Amino acid sequence: MPRPGLRTHSKRRVYRRTPGGRVVIHYEKRKPNPARCAICGKPLNGVPRLPVYRLRKLAKTEKRPERPYGGYICHRCLARALKESIRTLI
Repeated sequence: MPRPGLRTHSKRRVYRRTPGGRVVIHYEKRKPNPARCAICGKPLNGVPRLPVYRLRKLAKTEKRPERPYGGYICHRCLARALKESIRTLI
């Protein structure tokens, strides 16, 4: 039986084969939900689904797209907002 801290379904069970040939269970935290657009709520492309402790190790350019509002709103909402801002200038 696993130790009490691992007896929960909030951790996922991953079966790993050791160099000795045994199959053991490793307990990992589950993936977080995908990042979502602040306007329409669709999942954002280009934003990895990683826990915070793994996101910290990524470079800044790997965490979100390189465009205005990248990682915050989706490309469709960005195009709509840019068109709207240009229309209000004219």
